[in-house]
Amino acid sequence: MTRIAKQEDFPRVGMTRIGKQGVMARVGRTRIVMHGRLPRGKSALDRELANILVGLGVWLDIDSDRAGFDQAVKGFGFIQNPDEPCVYKRIKGDKLVFLILYIDDILLIGNDVGVLTSVKEWLAKQFDMKDLGEASFILGIQVIRDRKNRTIALSQASYIDKILSRFSMQDSKKGMLPFRHGIKLSKEQVPKNEHEEQFMSRVPYASAVGSLMYAMLCTRPDICFAVGIVSRFQSKPGPDHWTAVKHIFKYLKRTRDNMLVYSRGDLIPVGYTDSDFQLDSDSRKSTSGAVFTIGGGAVIWRSIKQSCIADSTMEAEYVAACEAAKEAVWLRQFLIDLEVVPTANKQITIYCDNSGAVANSKEPRSHKRGKHIERKYHLLREIVQRGDVTITKIASAENLADPFTKALPQKSFDGHLENMGMRDMTHLL
Repeated sequence: MTRIAKQEDFPRVGMTRIGKQGVMARVGRTRIVMHGRLPRGKSALDRELANILVGLGVWLDIDSDRAGFDQAVKGFGFIQNPDEPCVYKRIKGDKLVFLILYIDDILLIGNDVGVLTSVKEWLAKQFDMKDLGEASFILGIQVIRDRKNRTIALSQASYIDKILSRFSMQDSKKGMLPFRHGIKLSKEQVPKNEHEEQFMSRVPYASAVGSLMYAMLCTRPDICFAVGIVSRFQSKPGPDHWTAVKHIFKYLKRTRDNMLVYSRGDLIPVGYTDSDFQLDSDSRKSTSGAVFTIGGGAVIWRSIKQSCIADSTMEAEYVAACEAAKEAVWLRQFLIDLEVVPTANKQITIYCDNSGAVANSKEPRSHKRGKHIERKYHLLREIVQRGDVTITKIASAENLADPFTKALPQKSFDGHLENMGMRDMTHLL
């Protein structure tokens, strides 16, 4: 939504704090439901909204005996998005408004200030709320609009400062990479003696990982792989695992001003998929990585351990491509439902650096190393055949999904981040 707002130069109006008494009077009790995306290592179409659209997928589950917030806005002419219940749209002629809800926070996006004003006035009559004007902070994410250079950037510099202080890392040295090349972590690195047990009992490991995960889900795809690795050891972390977590904090200290930057351009999504091969030392499973960009800025990213043990690099890449294709199906349909992207019906290109996986995505091939692949992953072929996506070969050095599957040398890592829209924009702060 941020990227689309930039393309169309929509005014955006932030609204927050629908008073709980006002909501209760209208809809009664509200139960918050978490569903879907977080366990899959999802990243979000809209970093500005802290994964309202994809990431955590928080929505209001209204019991049948209550009118519900959605019923109220539907009565005012809004249509709820079938794939993302937090997103509503209202289109009248050439005037359109998007309403995005996160618990009791609202963001309005539209192409006409007068229409936005009328929607705000209606909402003010329905609920106890406060109008904060044009959006500058959304759920702790700073929205920086550079009209001169026609860019919009999303920053969590303030949030990073807070978590560095919370975990006593504000005075630490600065790290060059979120995960050092060559480091191996495993479940065998548990506390080895009573001293280590006592030390780790005082370490807020899960809280630290959760804080890092919020940054990763919202605006920091550069720490996605590292956070995915350290999150695997939350049940019984050891000193080596905690050292890896602190290394991510050190990296964030150096890169606190890195932002996701979107420029005006074509709203054509492009995907990249990759996989390592059996690098998880505990399970011998592979890690899938994927990233989707629109106009040069990342909008979806993921790094997650595969559920099966791949027998070959082709199989690991094929499994990763299937998961990426499913994300592309959602993204394509979401853009179609918005009705503001002229090219939304076009198939999405997903780049893969494995020739075998690319060939198998197009047609069945008899191969002793691939005939055992679980049938569910052949959904990839159906998605390709019906024209939703096309899988295309790309050189490994140009695959933007590479940093989501492994630790990379500094030069390669920085190059990939630049190409997915991550830049140091200190001058905008």
